[in-house]
Amino acid sequence: MADSRPEPFVFLLVPRFTMIAFASAVEPLRLANKMAGRPLYQWRTLSEEGGLAAASNGIRIQTDGGLGELTRDTTLIVIGGSDVKESVTRPILTWLRRESRRVAAIGAVCTGAQVLAEAGLLDGRRCTIHWENRVGFDEDFPEIDVTPNVYVIDQNRYTAAGGVASTDLMLKLIARKHGTELANLVADQMIHTEIRSDRDEQRLSIPTRIGIRHPKLSTVMHRMETHIEEPISPADLAEEVGMSTRQLERLFRRYLNRSPKRYYMELRLKKARNLLMQTEMSVINVALACGFASPSHFSKCYRAFYQTTPYRERGTLEILE
Repeated sequence: MADSRPEPFVFLLVPRFTMIAFASAVEPLRLANKMAGRPLYQWRTLSEEGGLAAASNGIRIQTDGGLGELTRDTTLIVIGGSDVKESVTRPILTWLRRESRRVAAIGAVCTGAQVLAEAGLLDGRRCTIHWENRVGFDEDFPEIDVTPNVYVIDQNRYTAAGGVASTDLMLKLIARKHGTELANLVADQMIHTEIRSDRDEQRLSIPTRIGIRHPKLSTVMHRMETHIEEPISPADLAEEVGMSTRQLERLFRRYLNRSPKRYYMELRLKKARNLLMQTEMSVINVALACGFASPSHFSKCYRAFYQTTPYRERGTLEILE
């Protein structure tokens, strides 16, 4: 006879966790119980010391306790959020390593993947993390296979990118255990009209993101996004799509109100800012990683775009050499 006991989930709320990622993970479980007419799932919330846990939006949740021993049938999910590196403490990492050997599965949503990686629990696994944090994650954990997908299930390791991607992951887990029909009923209750799979990517395509349907422009923009460290010249980009440099200039002016060179520079500077904010890379190495051969040129361009220097952005008083 099948085990009729509710499947236990435990959610670890790290400081400044993201509320939408948390709610999007819990609500499918509640609705699965409702639609099935019986308790398929039960859940608890934990934080490092128990008590109130504050989300990044300022809302506080009364947790069910601190770090304790979990049962072997538990699925443990880490809910990440803002400034996750400052939220990772030694007690949390020690507890995660210990409980990972006991529980049935362990996962993370939003920046929770950073916590699991710090604990060494994603070594040799595929995972995902919110696209905004991927640059820093890649630098911190180059050996981990991180994807741009909405969620990833790698054996008993589950990761979701955050936001409503948590719902897509939970719907998949519900479907695996209790069938697609129940998962679809839960999605209907949530007005979640399109259930995404682990093959779907987090971000909209470039044409959708910017509201432009021009194949050659989209191709050039994609080439720019994937060649930040070694920028391609506008002339070469134009040649790749069968256009003259002047035609490419007009195309960018028409649809983006900027030159190809300016657009490319903005992409590189945005990546540079992510690296400065998310990693411990030196400013010089950030410059090189974003295609700037000269640190002084990088600083000049950065100041012009962000009205501050790379060093002040990071809160240091170092001086460019």
